[in-house]
Formats: sequence, structure tokens, C-alpha cells
Amino acid sequence: MQKIRNVAVLGAGAMGAYFAGRFFDAEGFSTVLIAKEDRLDKLRNNGLIINGKPYAIPVIHPEKANSPVDLLIVALKHHQLEKAVQGLKKLIGDATTIISVMNGLESEEYIGSIYGMDKMLYTISVGIDALRQGNRITYTKPGKHYFGDAVNARLSQRVLRVQEAFDKAGIVYETPKDMIRMLWWKFMINVGMNQASAVMQAPYGIFQASLEAQNIMEALMKEVIALADVLNVNLTLRDIEEWYPILEVLSPQGKTSMLQDIEAKRKTEVEIFGGKVVELGRTHGVQTPVNQTVFQIIRVLEQYPD
Repeated sequence: MQKIRNVAVLGAGAMGAYFAGRFFDAEGFSTVLIAKEDRLDKLRNNGLIINGKPYAIPVIHPEKANSPVDLLIVALKHHQLEKAVQGLKKLIGDATTIISVMNGLESEEYIGSIYGMDKMLYTISVGIDALRQGNRITYTKPGKHYFGDAVNARLSQRVLRVQEAFDKAGIVYETPKDMIRMLWWKFMINVGMNQASAVMQAPYGIFQASLEAQNIMEALMKEVIALADVLNVNLTLRDIEEWYPILEVLSPQGKTSMLQDIEAKRKTEVEIFGGKVVELGRTHGVQTPVNQTVFQIIRVLEQYPD
């Protein structure tokens, strides 16, 4: 397979802007943003401002692409996925690799069902404290990005190509042997950290200092561990402990994406966090009372934002 030169990013929120900015700044890449309708016009007119630096990254409509890209990065909110990933065929060829840095457990399979799982690499991002206000994105910690095939005992050519591209773009990464376990680890973090921060409207600093806040976060996480045990995913209480060194170095003023959504009166991703935990609990006979309660609270906050 040829080296990655042409990169497209679908979604220009905090995560999409981070990746677009890294590749746009690096030599040897042609980077574009993918957008439709009003979002396309806004990005073309306003661009992005990342850590105070203006970026005029080209924006194209997916149906007007001239040729397939080498790497497509999907960085959407869950409720945007179904509509946004339609009509990308001109961007995707046999050699295109697709990575989704979206939250939840299902985006890879959904995208892969349309464009082929052979093109997908599983991906999670941890420890990035990006904040978005309009077209302004700021972060103090770029985080670490884990990606690979489901099993990485031997690295595929797609994985090696993305590793090389991330090296050139200065993106910190790791390819673990078991990416499915890592997906569940990130899911556990999101279920606990995002939801607890949203209901308490608490930035990272509260969770760094407050034992009571940590207890609520961990109660949500422990229900994910109970589900993982039933589903033969290797998660344990030790995995909660491994989250704290990451949490402790995040900006105390930083906020989870769900808290940012609540404050901006945007739709949250609670369905793929607490909602998913409750759904899986019912299916597999696992009690999930903490997630059930927090899910309902967040739904009320969405419906009555004032």
C-alpha cells in the first residue's frame, strides 16, 4: 500500500479540529475537511481557530471529491453519524483507511457496514482536554490515541501506514494487542467521567480533588465492568485505577464533551453511554441502577435546558 498523503476529516468539533490541525501543519500531507450544507458554509467562511492560531483548511462537499483519500478520520457526535456518513463513496477507495475517533462501541461497525470493515481500524483517544466554543478549539493536553485492528499480535499494512502518518504529524499513539478491550476501557471512562461531570456540572478539577465526585464516577464505571465480565471482555477494577494518572494531569478547568454539550444546550451522547449500559444490562441480566438514574437526569437536562 502507498503511504498516506491525502487526509480527510469528517467533523470539525474538538476532536476533528485537533487531527485536522496536526495533519495540516505537518509536511507531506494534503488535508481537507468534509462538510455539507450549513456546516460547509460556516467552515469555509470562518475557518477554525486552534489554540489561538487561525486555520484555513480547505473544505469540500463529499460528493465533489476528485479522488479517494488515503486516510479518512471520522470525528462526529453519535446522533450525526447516520446522516453524515452517507455519500462518501468518492472519498473512499480500496486503499483508503478509515478511523473513527467517536465515542461509544458501535461507530466502526456502522461505518464498516457501509464502506467495508476491511477499511476500518478501531480507534480511541484518551487524555485530550479540548474545549470548543464556536469555531475556537483549545487544548493543553493532546492526549494519546490508540488504534489498530481488533487483534494486533502482528501489525497489518494499514496499521503500519497510519503509524507512519501519526509519527510525521506528531500524534502520540499506541497500538495495543487487544483493541476491543481498549474500546471497552474508553467506554467505561466515558460512562463514568462524562455522565458524572454532566449531572454535577463539574470540570476535571472537581474530580481531581473530590472523593465524593470520584465515588459517583466509579459507581457508573463499575456497572460497565459488570457488563464486560458477562461479555468476556477483560476489564477489572484495576482499569479504574489506571484512569486516575490520566485524569490528574488534565487541566482543572477542562470539561468533558458531555458537560460542554449541556452548557451549550446541545444534544448529548447519553444514549451511547448510560443508555447503552442500561440496554445491555437488560439484555444480559445485569443490574445498572446508577446508570439508569443518571441517564434519566441527563435526559431531563436536555429537555429543559433553562
